[in-house]
Amino acid sequence: MISSVFIHRPRLAIVIAVVIVIAGVIALGALPVAQFPDIVPPQVTVSTLYPGASAAAVEESVAQVIEAQVNGVDRMIYMRSTSGGDGSYALTVTFQVGSDPDLDTINVTNRVNQALALLPPEVQRNGVTTRKQSTSLLQIVAIYSPKGTRDALFLSNYAKINIVDTLKRVPGVGDAAQWGDLEYSMRIWLNLDRMASLDITPADVVKAINSQNTQAAVGRVGAAPLVPEVEFQLNITTQGRLTTVEEFNNIVVRATPDGGVVRIKDIARAELGSKSADALVRYNGRPGEGIAINQSPGANAVAVAAGVKKALKELEPSLPEDVAYDVMYDTTVFVEAMIVVFIFLGSLRATLIPIIAVPVALVGTFAVMLALGFSANTISLLALVLAIGIVVDDAIVVVEAVEHILESEPHLTPAQAAEKAMSQVTAPIIAITLVLLSVFVPTAFIPGITGQLYQQFAVAVSVSMLISAINALSLSPALCAVLLRHRGRRRGLIAFSQRVIDRSRDGYAAVAGPLARRVLITAALVIAFALGAGWLAKVVPRGFLPEEDQGAFFVEIQLPDAASLNRTTKVLAQVEKMIQDRPWTQNLLTVAGFSLIDGLSLPNKAVAVVGLRNEPTSHCRCSRR
Repeated sequence: MISSVFIHRPRLAIVIAVVIVIAGVIALGALPVAQFPDIVPPQVTVSTLYPGASAAAVEESVAQVIEAQVNGVDRMIYMRSTSGGDGSYALTVTFQVGSDPDLDTINVTNRVNQALALLPPEVQRNGVTTRKQSTSLLQIVAIYSPKGTRDALFLSNYAKINIVDTLKRVPGVGDAAQWGDLEYSMRIWLNLDRMASLDITPADVVKAINSQNTQAAVGRVGAAPLVPEVEFQLNITTQGRLTTVEEFNNIVVRATPDGGVVRIKDIARAELGSKSADALVRYNGRPGEGIAINQSPGANAVAVAAGVKKALKELEPSLPEDVAYDVMYDTTVFVEAMIVVFIFLGSLRATLIPIIAVPVALVGTFAVMLALGFSANTISLLALVLAIGIVVDDAIVVVEAVEHILESEPHLTPAQAAEKAMSQVTAPIIAITLVLLSVFVPTAFIPGITGQLYQQFAVAVSVSMLISAINALSLSPALCAVLLRHRGRRRGLIAFSQRVIDRSRDGYAAVAGPLARRVLITAALVIAFALGAGWLAKVVPRGFLPEEDQGAFFVEIQLPDAASLNRTTKVLAQVEKMIQDRPWTQNLLTVAGFSLIDGLSLPNKAVAVVGLRNEPTSHCRCSRR
C-alpha cells in the first residue's frame, strides 16, 4: 500500500508537500491578475483617412478595396467596418477564440498590403494602420483645468505630447487612446470673394503652401572631394517648415512680372488651431481630455493599473499651471473554516492536519495555472473557494478514519492505526476523486466563449482535487502517524458536541437505511428532485456573467443621421445637466462627436462616462494650481 511508505517516512511526504507549496508561491507572484479570463475573441483593426471624402466615397474607394483583400483571412469569424463622413475608415476583423493575436495581425497586414496600390493617392500618403486591438478597457484618465483657464485644444495637445507616450510605455498597456484628439495645426481660412476677384483657386493656395512649406536638404560646403587647401566643412541650413502664423500669412501665392505679389494674408487668414474639430471632450462641465487605457492580453491588470498611476505621479511635477488629472474609472478596484473542523473532530491535533493539507492543494494549483497561461481572476478564485469545501473532505476522511481506529483498537500505535485506516479509505478516496474529476474535467473542453470562460474554473477545481488526493494518500496519513495520540474520555463542551453529532449521524442512518432498501421510494425522490431542479433552472434568471457594480456606467448617445456636431453638443449639454445634478454623480466625462461602439469620430454620436459616489474607489486627483 502506497500510504505505508509515507507513514513510515513522513519526511518524504513533507518534502513533497513543501515542493508543491514552493512552486505555488513562486507561481502566485508571477500569475497575471484580472477581473475575468481573456474570453473576448482576438480583434485586428485597420484604419486610415481619406481627407475631404464623404462616407459614400470612403466606402467605395477604400472600404471595398481593403475588405475584398482581407475577407477570408485565416481563422476569421467576421469583420465590421465604418466609413465616416470626415473621411475616416475603420475595419475590425474578429478571429476565433484562442487564435494568436500577433499572427492574426501579420495575416491581416499581408492582405492590406496587397490593396495599397489600389487605394487613392491621398489615402496612401496618410498611410493604412493595422494593429491588434485590445478590448479590455482598464482605466480612463481625465485631463482637465480645475480653474477653467486652459481650453480643450491646449489640454488635448499637452496630453498627446507629454502624457500619452509615457502611458503607452507602461508594461502591460496595450494602448492609450485619446478621446477627442485635437492636434495642433495651421488652418487657412479662405476669403472666396477676394480669391474670385483675383482669379485664384483653392488649388493655387494649396500648391503655394506645399512648395514653400518644405524642409530642403541643401548640402554641405567643403565636403570631399575638394582641393586640399579647404580646411573647414560646413552644413548649409536654410529655413525649413513654417511654424508661425506670420510665416504662413507671408506665403506668396502669385507673383507678377511687374512686381505685384499676392500673399496668403491678402486672400485668407492663417490661424493656429486644431487639425479637426470633430470631437469635443468635457470633464465635469469644463473643457478636458480623456485617455482610455487598454490592457494587453495576458497582462496583470493590477500591476498595469499601478504602473499607470505611478507614471502619472511622476509626471505631476511637470504639469503646467491649472492642469490636473483624475483616474476617474478604474476596473482594478473590484478585483484576501477551520473552527468547524475542530468542533467536529474535537481535537486540536486532528484539526492541524486539514489546516496543513488544504493550503498545499490550493497553493499548488497556482503553479499549474501559470504553466497553462491562466490568470488569477474572479472565475479561477471562485473555483478555489469551491475547492476548499471539497479538498478539506479528503483530509477529514483520513483523520476521522484514523481517530476511529485509535478509539476502537487502543492497543494499536498511531502508525499502525494510520496503516489500517488507509487500507480502508484509500479506494474510496481514489473513487471520489475520479467521480469529481469526471464532473469538472469535461467543462474544460466546452467550445466557444462559454468554454473559454469556464475552462479556468474547471482546471482550478480539478487540479486542486488531484493534489488533495495525493495529499490524502501521502501527507495526511504521515501527519496522523506523527500528530495523533490515544485520547481519554471526552468531557465538557466537546463531549456534548460529539454526542449531538453522533445522534445526528445515527438519525440520518436510521432514515437513509430503510429508504435505500425501498427502490421505488428512492427512485421517486430522485425524480422529484430532478424535476424540481429543472423547474428552478427555468425560473431562475439567466445571464452570461453575474452583474456587478463597477462604480461607473457608460452612456452612448445617438442622434439621427446627418445631425451636426453643434446639435449633438446641445443635446449632450442637456444630458450633462441632468446627470451632474444627481447626488450619486462623482464625476462626468463627455465626448461629443465620438462613438465608443464604433471607435470613430461621428458628428451625430456622443459618449458619457459617469463615475458614481459612495463606492470603494480611490479617485486620484493631483494637480498644480
